Parts: sequence; C-alpha cells; structure tokens
Amino acid sequence: MNLSGVHTGNLQAGDRVTLTDSKGRRKSVVLKEGATWHTTKGAVSHDDLIGGPEGVTVTSAGGMQYLAFRPVLNEYMVSMPRDAAVVYPKDAAQILMWTDIFPGARVLEAGVGSGALTLALLRAIGPDGALHSYERRQQFADVARANVENFLGGSHPAWTLTVGDLVESITDEPIDRAVLDMLAPWECVEAVGERMVPGGVLTCYVATATQLGRVADTLRAHGGFTEPLATETTVRDWHAEGLAIRPGHGTSSHTGFLITSRRLAQGVSAPMRKRRPAPGAYGADYQGPRPANIPAELGGAGAGVG
Repeated sequence: MNLSGVHTGNLQAGDRVTLTDSKGRRKSVVLKEGATWHTTKGAVSHDDLIGGPEGVTVTSAGGMQYLAFRPVLNEYMVSMPRDAAVVYPKDAAQILMWTDIFPGARVLEAGVGSGALTLALLRAIGPDGALHSYERRQQFADVARANVENFLGGSHPAWTLTVGDLVESITDEPIDRAVLDMLAPWECVEAVGERMVPGGVLTCYVATATQLGRVADTLRAHGGFTEPLATETTVRDWHAEGLAIRPGHGTSSHTGFLITSRRLAQGVSAPMRKRRPAPGAYGADYQGPRPANIPAELGGAGAGVG
C-alpha cells in the first residue's frame, strides 16, 4: 500500500477520478468495470477511462467533454463524504507549517471530524511517526476512518483512532506536537501540557473570536507555554487572461483561527510581560482565566511588580 495515497500509472478499476466539465464543475467517481456515470449531458462509460492514462478527456453520449484526473489531496479533502465540518486545505497547510509537523513526529489530534486534517498529518509524519487521534462521537470517527482508508487504500500503520473524551482517554505517551480542533480546547490544555515534551508545539483551531480569546488566556494562565500566536488565513483567487488581470470572484470566507504556542521545560514559567495589556483587557468585567505572566495590578495573576 502506498501510504501517501498518491497513485501513478494507468487508471485502474477501483481508482477514484475527478471529472471536470468545461465550466469547472467537478464530480468524484470511483471507476468500476462495466459501470456508467450518468449526467444531464449523457452517460460516460467507466471503461473509456480504465486502462488509459489520467489527464485525458472523455466524452459523454451527449457530447460533453470531461477532464479526468486522479484527485490530489486538497481536492479529496473538500469532496469526500462528511458528517462534521472539515479543516479546509488552506488551514491544513498552515497547521502543518506552524505546528512544525515532521517525519517521525509523535502527534496528538483531538477532534478528527471527517478525517481531512488526519490525512494531511499522516502524510507529513510518514510511516515512522505516530498519530493518535481522539474523537468524542462514534459517527464522526467512522466517517473519518472510512475517508482515510478510501484515500490511502487501507489503514495507516502510524494511526490510532480513539473514540472518547480526550481528557479522560489520553494516554501517557510523550507528545511532540498537538492539534486541538474542538469546541473547547482550553479544557484540554492541562492534559496535553503534562505529556508534551519541552519545545513541543501546540496548535488550536477554533471558529470564533470568543474561543480564540479563551484559548489564548488559558495558555497564559497555565504558565508553561510561550506567548500564544493567533492568526487567520484567507485565500483569494486571481483571474489572469490577456490584459484582464484582476482578483477573481472566488475568495475564501472565514473558516477559523489558529493559536500556536510552545511548551516550556518542566518547572519553567513564562517570563513576566513587559508590555502592558490593552486598557480594560483584564478589567472588572473580564471573567476568564487570569494570565500568570501579567502582574496582578494590571489584571493578571502574576506577582506584583515592586
């Protein structure tokens, strides 16, 4: 089995292909001998593709031409079956880079969703790494496992999928990198921090600004992580045709925020911040965790400055 999920050579029965029409509309089809794909423009025989190369055109009975390619990972991530929302390719790429996922890494993933980010993580860590994914809902776990195995052609030897709450189910194995894609990742910071090696990287993926702030302040209150970095990624298409060069009509909307931080060594606390927090940031109306690296007179939980 090819653990990357990439297949080359002539198309075979069982291969998944993406058929794209002249308007750029795509349809994902699994090839089967003797099967037919029916469209409003007539039928397309699978046998017209099986045994030939990808990157060809196939014509329906009604005269519509389709380009046929095996899907690359980013295409599969947005077209595969889903019960939970997926981490889109633009965010998955940022997660891999900011979390510094490397071959052989021991990675924890909480919130497997439909398996999109799982596929990206597995490709990055390779067969010598270890990815332990946690998912609360059996239904989501089943969909994710099916999507991963469909793309790879079987189970990945480096992947363990556990159904259950992370805090209750987490093992004591050391963690190099962790990605939390869940509703309340701040509830898991303590458990992950206990098992993360010094210098390890934690990334949380959240949808709202309220979650963003809660995660960042929980990391500050923990005291064993560096000052969190919060980012949002947008991608804009461009139209380039002759003299008509302009932004395209397709622009990715908001999908989520990333918060990244590194684990300090055992017993080491984050240094006290010299920069004052924004006025009112930790005032009387603030009800969240108090940062350990901000003095008490400025609204934090740290020791006062002389």
